[in-house]
Formats: sequence, C-alpha cells, structure tokens
Amino acid sequence: MIWQYFLVFLGALLFDLMPFPFPPAFTIMSFFQIIFELNVWIVIVVGVIGSVLGRYILLLYAPLISKRYLKDSKNKDFEFLGQKMNENKWKGQMVILAYSLLPLPTTPLFLGAGISKIKARYIIPWFLIGKFTSDSIMLHMGKYAVENTQSILDDLVSWKSLISLLFGLLLLFGLFFINWRKLIQHRKLELSFSIFKVKKEVSRDSVSTNHKTT
Repeated sequence: MIWQYFLVFLGALLFDLMPFPFPPAFTIMSFFQIIFELNVWIVIVVGVIGSVLGRYILLLYAPLISKRYLKDSKNKDFEFLGQKMNENKWKGQMVILAYSLLPLPTTPLFLGAGISKIKARYIIPWFLIGKFTSDSIMLHMGKYAVENTQSILDDLVSWKSLISLLFGLLLLFGLFFINWRKLIQHRKLELSFSIFKVKKEVSRDSVSTNHKTT
C-alpha cells in the first residue's frame, strides 16, 4: 500500500518539476487514487507535498538554466522584474495564491520567480495553501471521477488540457520575450526574440566555469 502512495508523491513531484507547461498534478493524483482506491486525504497530503517539493526544486535550478542559456541582458531584465515584485510582495503573493487555486499550470510563475531570484519563502506558503485547496476540491469530486475514469485519461489530451497548455505557453512567451524593463518603466510594450546565447557564448561560459573550479 505504501508504494502506491509513493507513486502519487513521485507523479506530483515530476509533474511540477518540469520547466515547461505540464498537465496539473491533480490529474496524476486522481488517476492513482481511482486505480488503487486510495484514501483521498492521504493522496491529497502526499501529492501536495510532492508538488511543493517539485516547485521548490524548480525555483532552485531555474537561475542555473537562465545563466547558461539566456543572454546577460535578459537575465538583467529578469532581475529587474524580481526587484519590482519584491517591492510589492503582498500583490505577488496574492497572485500566486489566486493562480494556484485554478487548474492551470503554475510553471511560468515559478520559472519566472526562480530566474528573478525571488526567495522561496515569499512564494511557497501561498502556493501550498492554494494547491491544497484546489487539489482537495478536484479529488473530492469522487463520484464523478469513479464513474468517469476514462474521461480523466482523456482529459490529458482533451480540449481543456490543450487550452491549459496553450495558456501556459502564452505565459512563457510573455515571460521570456517581453522587455519587462521598458514595459514597467516606460509603459512601452516591446518584444525581443534575441534572448538566447549562441553556442560560442555557451561554450565560453562552460570553459570559464571549468577554469574557475580548477
């Protein structure tokens, strides 16, 4: 029985560990809960712990990805965005809470927060509250879930999941390609698609890093 709950934990962890939009973790939690007829409250607790851990790890490794693959100008843009978010912590925390209550991918929020180097303690508690609430609601739709097991599987590729995926991709597009400094300081919307380092720059950074370690 314990290994089945471990699958719930592992599934939620992997779903929320990804640096790109993925189906909400409650889908895999619901799947295991129905297939193995698990206690719904234990599934919620174990699954939410896995989700929170996954998002925390995403916060930790997001800056490493950005430093390696994004240009310095874009990283500075993210740092500026992070500074502005830190100036309005309460608003940012309310956005995290409200967004976590919806069955939408929170990947763009955590990826942006991680790259902007916003501290986890300002984000994780609100995500935990929203995640526990929304997952509790979704998993307690037990009667519908049991009677529509196949529909849960179908939802992974249904129009609802596709819309959720497209919305997440749209948020990522805005996160990476909008010049946030100009938008916030000058109220001017500007898109910049030259944000990634070319191979030579990446190789130079790798050589520099290896040289420092030696």
